[in-house]
Amino acid sequence: MRIIFLLIVLLHGLIHFMGFAKAFDYGNMVQFTKEISKPMGLLWLLTGLLFIVSAVLNLIKKDTWPILAIIAVLVSQILIFTVWKDAKFGTIANVIILVAAIIGFAMHNFENRYKKDVHFAMGTTNFRDEIITEKNLETLPLQVQNYLRYVGVVGKPKIKNVKAVFEGEMRDKGKDWFRFTSEQYNFFDSPTRLFFMKAKVSGPPTHGYHSYKENRARMLIKLLSLFPVVDIKSKEMFPTETVTYFNDMCLFAPAALIDKRIQWEAIDEVSVKATFTNKGTSISAILYFNEKGQLANFVSNDRYSVAEMKIFPFSTPVSDYKNFGGLNLPASGEGIWHYPDGDFVYGKFNFKSIGYNETK
Repeated sequence: MRIIFLLIVLLHGLIHFMGFAKAFDYGNMVQFTKEISKPMGLLWLLTGLLFIVSAVLNLIKKDTWPILAIIAVLVSQILIFTVWKDAKFGTIANVIILVAAIIGFAMHNFENRYKKDVHFAMGTTNFRDEIITEKNLETLPLQVQNYLRYVGVVGKPKIKNVKAVFEGEMRDKGKDWFRFTSEQYNFFDSPTRLFFMKAKVSGPPTHGYHSYKENRARMLIKLLSLFPVVDIKSKEMFPTETVTYFNDMCLFAPAALIDKRIQWEAIDEVSVKATFTNKGTSISAILYFNEKGQLANFVSNDRYSVAEMKIFPFSTPVSDYKNFGGLNLPASGEGIWHYPDGDFVYGKFNFKSIGYNETK
């Protein structure tokens, strides 16, 4: 579809050169029965170039293409009105391009909201150069110490933030799977989680932004980045996203588990209970480890299912440990709701890249 759209824009732009040729008597432009002045001919040329440039910018995925395309459409339509009898069918192409440009502009603005929040959080982060030592692990349960040693955090810098890029599949209960890609930043001095997802649900692009910062949390999902289909910012979202935030710490930012806001309680040789508190909200989870020292599962009873706004047991079993930037971390996992009528896997996740102490 994208290639077809680009061809429409390019062809539509090239057709505008005919108006320039008519004005300057280049060739036999019998398509135009009405004379075109030289100044108007130059405007036809400029408009054609605007369409072509916007197509090139779209091809190389530059965010400015919708603005140029909208300007080109507006000028083009004015020119078409001046020779309506000869060029009226160009309006069809203009409508197609205008709709696509509005959607592209909306997508840019929606994602830019996420990027601005990331930029602000970066600006409030104190990037002190501190190294994790064995002494930092002493207050942790042995199971967690072994996990952090297995991951390889000792001798590495303390982390202030993490950037994670992953892809996978998600679904709602009773609905089909849809594929997604996502990018997120987590900040740890002042707990913040900013998650932006791109997906196609039943065809049209659907983007989602989950924000967890200060003492509030919100899930906003928009069809075509224009029409909100989910917008949840109720009080239940904060403990729910607190569970998600702590889950992220355990899975792909384990160095952040060296934190006074976490209270630990050893259960047995392979499991511990952790209670994490942020802004007066406390959530707990049980972490299960295998004989290698790897974290194998995370289970919490404090997360709301947003579809029903009820609390159900929630778990994220992980596997396939790989090296990401010098650390041994799980490369894949699942999100599971444990409903009374049976377990429901709502998400499958595959990590593509993980970076720490990002500055941009």
